[in-house]
Amino acid sequence: MAQFSRIEVTGIMKETGMVPLFYHPDIELGKKVLKACYDGGARLMEFTARGDFAHEVFSALNKYAIEELPGMIMGVGSVTDAAAASLYMALGANFIVTPVLREDIALVCNRRKILWSPGCASLTEIAKAEELGCEIVKLFPGNIYGPGFVKGILGPQPWTSIMPTGGVTTEEENLKGWFDAGVTCVGMGSKLISKEVLANKNFEGLELKVKETLALIQRIRKR
Repeated sequence: MAQFSRIEVTGIMKETGMVPLFYHPDIELGKKVLKACYDGGARLMEFTARGDFAHEVFSALNKYAIEELPGMIMGVGSVTDAAAASLYMALGANFIVTPVLREDIALVCNRRKILWSPGCASLTEIAKAEELGCEIVKLFPGNIYGPGFVKGILGPQPWTSIMPTGGVTTEEENLKGWFDAGVTCVGMGSKLISKEVLANKNFEGLELKVKETLALIQRIRKR
């Protein structure tokens, strides 16, 4: 069962402005990544469930977060159908992120009052997602559409909350472009948790990068 309501998850997404994305089949490595992000100030993690037996890895990481990292909100991304969403919610997922808009996933998440964020790429899809109860829409792939697309959406729909994923980096110019355009938060994967970090097991470096990126987001928002 989820430890956090969708209202609480939405609030933390808006407050911190960043959702780290991560997947690796090694549970012990995953714990170290999770702790580095937590110690750096992140309070959300999207586990991108792309590998075989990924649900077993997520289960172990979520139990670890509950026991050792108070306030860390674990969710699952790359969910493609309602059955998978239900499985991960049974394992305690606090939010569900999907690459596409699927009504079946909306129904099972709404039934359990779990935040779900579908990947959308048009105003029509975004409007449909919001009709189905979506609080924060995932703009995917973000690098294809860019900040200009966000500005265009928020013109006729200023109430829409958008989280771009893909094409978001830790550089100030990139983040400034997104937040100036009006995004609510950003999803950040390999540009934050890089292959080099994992290969070198540079968890201290990851902690520092997370801390610096969160601080940068807060500075950009205050300007």
